[in-house]
Amino acid sequence: MTITDVARAAGVSVATVSKVVNSRYGVAPATYARVMAVVNELGYETSLIASSLRRSRTNVIGVLVTEFEPYSAELLKGIGAAAHGTGYELLAHSGWVGGDAPPVGWERRSLSRLAGTLIDGAILVTPTAVATDTPIPVVAIDPHTGRGGPSTVDADNVGGARAAVEHLISLGHRRIAHLRGRADLESSHRREEGYRRCLEQAGIPFDPSLVIDGDYQRSTGRVGALDLLDRVERPTAIFAANDLSALGALDAARELRIDVPGELSIVGFDDIPDATSTMPRLTTIAQPLHQMGATALKMLVEQLSGEESGTRHEHLRSELVVRETTAPPPAH
Repeated sequence: MTITDVARAAGVSVATVSKVVNSRYGVAPATYARVMAVVNELGYETSLIASSLRRSRTNVIGVLVTEFEPYSAELLKGIGAAAHGTGYELLAHSGWVGGDAPPVGWERRSLSRLAGTLIDGAILVTPTAVATDTPIPVVAIDPHTGRGGPSTVDADNVGGARAAVEHLISLGHRRIAHLRGRADLESSHRREEGYRRCLEQAGIPFDPSLVIDGDYQRSTGRVGALDLLDRVERPTAIFAANDLSALGALDAARELRIDVPGELSIVGFDDIPDATSTMPRLTTIAQPLHQMGATALKMLVEQLSGEESGTRHEHLRSELVVRETTAPPPAH
């Protein structure tokens, strides 16, 4: 359906239809009503790209993610809720077509395609790299390389990891393994740092053999946990760098008929919805994912409106949520 079809059906000029759909002055009320009736009947939509070229604004914010998985889905919920009443619509875009890891710099390619014609600004979720000279305002959530560059929002990864390990130590665990996250993410290194710091402060020697790659994936977490739990001297507890790898550890425990939490305690990180739907329910570190998304949206809107011109770094608190996968270690 084209603007010419609408004009013909309404018995007016193309210029009149353009004025109506773009809310410009100079159209009689009766003509406006007639054109809108035809627009609604025929289902005509104006071209976002064409109108944005005329106005230099689209009133659309892009949310760029590597993939639509539980972590990014929860952030999107917070971003969506915060967008209500701002006058901006959202465009969620995945710039990764699959593979072992997203290519470094995929965000730049996506921004070059979307900026200016489709989106006015962008929220980047765990970006691999972000140039400081982006063509549009950008806010990064949990960037790979940590703070620096554009405005960022993240959670307390070190403090959250320490809270997880402190909880396990308080229950009496001493042989605590760690399923670490992806090697290319700053959050992974920070969570491992919190794990190691907490062991050191408790006087528990660090054992590198108890640190296994979990890669933030359920399947990789399962494989890593099978390795840990198949040993003669296996750990009594596992701190996983995220909930997906923690759920993989639960899968491994079930396969080996190891009782959780009677024989093995498990703690995750993120508090995604699956953490409460598994049996037993997962003890985890809750990142305020909805709040992180909402904060990023608010920061970006302030940049777009000119209220905020500098670079900001928001650091939100993570909290321990105790459920059913942790208990004292079995008595020997």
